[in-house]
Amino acid sequence: MENSTIPVMSIKDWMITILIAAIPIVGFVMLFVWGFGGGAVNPNKQNWAKATLLWFAIIIGLYIVVFMVFGAAFLSNYKDFDF
Repeated sequence: MENSTIPVMSIKDWMITILIAAIPIVGFVMLFVWGFGGGAVNPNKQNWAKATLLWFAIIIGLYIVVFMVFGAAFLSNYKDFDF
């Protein structure tokens, strides 16, 4: 294992990173670029981007489950109405 030091990201770097990530479509694309872009990206930013994408996936999964539960509850009561 080699003894290479990873450069620490400054506050300015993090501010720019979070600002770019906050732009609606560009930020989502940049998370994939930073997360899976290769060796040119700082490993700290790369891990942060992967963790952020994982949180997005978890939240979307929970949203789908909640939507299905409430949808099933609504549709199960829908048959009792006479129109």
